[in-house]
Amino acid sequence: MTQILHPYELTKNFSSQSFSGMKITFINMPLRETAAPNVPPEGPAILAAICRMYGAEPYILDLNAYRVKDEAAINQGLVNGRYLTLKETEEMILQHLNKAGPQDVVAFSGMITTLKWQEEIAKMVRRHLPDTFIVSGNGLATEIRRGLFKWIPELDAVARSEGDDVILSILNDAKQIREYGASKAYKISKLSNYCIGEFEGKIRFQYEGDRPKDLDAIPYPAFDLLISDPYGHNVLEDYINIPVWGLAANNSSATSFTMNRSLTSVSSRGCPYSCAFCYRGAQGERNYGMRTSEHIAKQIRGYVDDYNLDFIGFPDDNFAVDKRRINRMVPVFKEYGLDQVRWGTHTRMDEADARLKPMAESGCVYIGFGAESASERVLTFMNKGGFILRNGLEEVTVNGKKYEVPITMTNAIRNCHETGIHPNCTWIMGYPGEELQDLKISTAFILWQQEYWSSFHPAGTEEHKNALAAVNRKMFTATAYPGTAMWDVVGPQLKKHFNISFDNFGKPVCDENFHKYVLELDDATKVLNSLNGEMVNFSDMPLDTFLEAREHVDNDEIEKILEM
Repeated sequence: MTQILHPYELTKNFSSQSFSGMKITFINMPLRETAAPNVPPEGPAILAAICRMYGAEPYILDLNAYRVKDEAAINQGLVNGRYLTLKETEEMILQHLNKAGPQDVVAFSGMITTLKWQEEIAKMVRRHLPDTFIVSGNGLATEIRRGLFKWIPELDAVARSEGDDVILSILNDAKQIREYGASKAYKISKLSNYCIGEFEGKIRFQYEGDRPKDLDAIPYPAFDLLISDPYGHNVLEDYINIPVWGLAANNSSATSFTMNRSLTSVSSRGCPYSCAFCYRGAQGERNYGMRTSEHIAKQIRGYVDDYNLDFIGFPDDNFAVDKRRINRMVPVFKEYGLDQVRWGTHTRMDEADARLKPMAESGCVYIGFGAESASERVLTFMNKGGFILRNGLEEVTVNGKKYEVPITMTNAIRNCHETGIHPNCTWIMGYPGEELQDLKISTAFILWQQEYWSSFHPAGTEEHKNALAAVNRKMFTATAYPGTAMWDVVGPQLKKHFNISFDNFGKPVCDENFHKYVLELDDATKVLNSLNGEMVNFSDMPLDTFLEAREHVDNDEIEKILEM
């Protein structure tokens, strides 16, 4: 078997004109309908910038950017608007093709929650571009891999993990197929070693992406491609005007301040830790990599100057891993005149220590913490206990009752207040092993945080009301993603509720039952429905108890959970 080179090595084979005349469209799939589209598609924009470097002409069709506020949206209670219909989506694709012309490559970008979109859009693309090379990348392709060919037969390729380097191999394979045809190109060895030969009736490819060794070498995203959509609308400006975090974003975040004009930039990739529910580990992305403070500062300086921003979001999986980079940010941001630009990010609660001071000094005003649970038992089940529980528990009183919560978590909230950083916690309910008492502890922590955060303002004042509203009270429903440790735990339930079969290696068989399960993963807030239409509960709570608690969360009445 021919050895596949590290993707980084493949770039040496191409020059600035290698793909001159080739056209590629990146289609960013819609995400959770209830959330306002507030984070532009940085991944596709980076890949587009790379394609430009080698002579190709890239486009971005960002379907997640659109929410239609009409009567249909009102009837569904969608305050941010509804998705485009399939008919509206196809009209937009046709408008794009009328403007841009035929495409050599159409590349899909989407998480596992976007399966139904990719299925339908692949049909549309193949209908109008019968000879184009269609590839699916990002989360869905990474988790399902070549099994995706069974569900989306229109695909020519799937691309696992990160695509910064393999995008050039994709372009080159498409170029060879255009010149020779797929069968001939395969027979005369013109295709890359990512070609798996004939599979499911045609020549297919499975690209194995890998994280580049030097993230500073990756070009900045080509956000200019978002300035004009197929109808001439400035999509980028829409993103800038929607807060990255806060109640207006409706993305399980809350802030005590506003963001008038904001953009995002991922400053690090991956996470070195292994939370049992996290799909990143399933994707093999614990290999942590980060950009230097200088590289980040140069980019932000450009964004602030070009777009008149007042806030930058770093939606990293785990921003604060490296203390040296954080300390370096203070002088570097000052050097670039960024010490007055506000920014926010995501990190772990045990990292909310001495690192907060230099973060605040360099402009940080917001941190999103993946708290997930305040229960000692559930944190242990989640494989988060080792770092969250190392300082022990402390007793807090909520509504006259005492609860024991991790000191690391209460310290994180207190330390944020001392440094002037707003903390936002996200939560998961219904995790395997969770009982009602565990959920009550998480609820009590949320209410304790509200009480603590508002205690610095006189009751009844506007500041007090804002402080109460600035604490997130929403919860996601525990979801099992293929390849995670949680997936292995709930295997018996997956067999029972969805009739999922597993091969000799413990991998799910990509049959219709597994297909239906993945289609159910379209919204992390909802309760899953089994093949029989029954609601699924992965926790140790009785189903009626879990559903009652879920209803209290959905109605923003979490106090009632403590009364159950």
